[in-house]
Amino acid sequence: MSSLLSHLSIRPAKPLNVNGFASRISPSLALRTSQPIVLSVENKPEKIRVEFSGKRLRFSWWDQTLTRRGSIGIPVIKAAADGADGGDQETKISQGLSIAEPPKSFLERHPALVTGFFFFTWYFLNVIFNILNKKVYNYFPYPYFVSVVHLLVGVVYCLISWSIGLPKRAPINMDQLGLLTPVAACHALGHVMSNVSFAAVAVSFTHTIKALEPFFNAAASQFVLGHQIPLALWLSLAPVVIGVSMASLTELSFNWLGFTSAMISNISFTYRSIYSKKAMTGMDSTNVYAYISIIALLFCLPPAILIEGPKLMQYGFKDAIAKVGIIKFVSDLFWIGMFYHLYNQIATNTLERVAPLTHAVGNVLKRVFVIGFSIVVFGNTISTQTGIGTAIAIAGVAIYSFIKARIEQDKRFGIAAYQRALNAKINHDIISTYTNSRSTKSTTSLGLDN
Repeated sequence: MSSLLSHLSIRPAKPLNVNGFASRISPSLALRTSQPIVLSVENKPEKIRVEFSGKRLRFSWWDQTLTRRGSIGIPVIKAAADGADGGDQETKISQGLSIAEPPKSFLERHPALVTGFFFFTWYFLNVIFNILNKKVYNYFPYPYFVSVVHLLVGVVYCLISWSIGLPKRAPINMDQLGLLTPVAACHALGHVMSNVSFAAVAVSFTHTIKALEPFFNAAASQFVLGHQIPLALWLSLAPVVIGVSMASLTELSFNWLGFTSAMISNISFTYRSIYSKKAMTGMDSTNVYAYISIIALLFCLPPAILIEGPKLMQYGFKDAIAKVGIIKFVSDLFWIGMFYHLYNQIATNTLERVAPLTHAVGNVLKRVFVIGFSIVVFGNTISTQTGIGTAIAIAGVAIYSFIKARIEQDKRFGIAAYQRALNAKINHDIISTYTNSRSTKSTTSLGLDN
């Protein structure tokens, strides 16, 4: 403040006059040396250059955001002239400031339409991927190799995007690589096990088993990370466990390979979430996912070669080409890889745009869409108990997601309220200090001091 007061003295501010607005300006005024101001002094032809210190001058009563454009009346202030008078010359700034925003496009004026389009694209790509992926397994049952294809197409897509600068590749160092490697390892294992389950059982059943993922997340948070999980969250998981159990007992396509693989996938993705919280790289989500895909591809290659390599070379490729032809076989593999990468990328971009509660609703509806479309497309026959169990499990996931989103939202609001209160106190202390210093200076100049 001493640097600021040496260059700038402020008269008692007149009330703000905001024409046509009910709110006030927020939240601080920054006067910086990088933006010098040139003032014209009355009755003098020359111009005076005025510079301000780089510290912020904060006003606690400016506590709301300017949401519309208009002309704003600025209080009259006195600036010390940096001229031949040695700083005694004072200049009044009485001009009004007009803030004009550039015109907004149609999409900027209606952000809900953009978010809705993201959700639609996410669901569409996800449903298409699951349907096409299962169709490939019907004539090419090699999930390890198909998992490699998923990641390989995505990696090629990322490399091409980096080469043209959309997006610009973020540099990575050894520390960041060490943080992302466990995330990629869990991602690779979870992805391969999901595909093993998709190849072994119906898509709807795999997604029903994967509805248990919140249960594993809560268990890991409680017993691995040491976070205290509220009782309401644990109770909300009971319908999920009951529903999955009901669906599993009467699922016509049930086999232990599909069930066990889906459970391993749940555990892998749970640990991926744990390691992701530690891997704070500072990159944007697009670059992070690209690096994770590259590392995960390296993890997926060895088991695909060792487990399925001999079968593929002996008769796997030949049988698939004989059934559908080489053009359809190659195009199917390419498109399932492209849809896999795009739906994951769009999902990340979509969830960054919305609040936690909307995030929760989106994830639940996505699983409902996939299960429903897979039953319709593949004509899977399900028993009444399987249908009821699936519905109970999805309802439990929805309740769990809503409660968890509310808890996270309350935490964020509490932190934000504390930060606002702290900023208000700091601003009040600064203004009080400044006011007291001005009062002391005034009484001293009038000879009223002791």
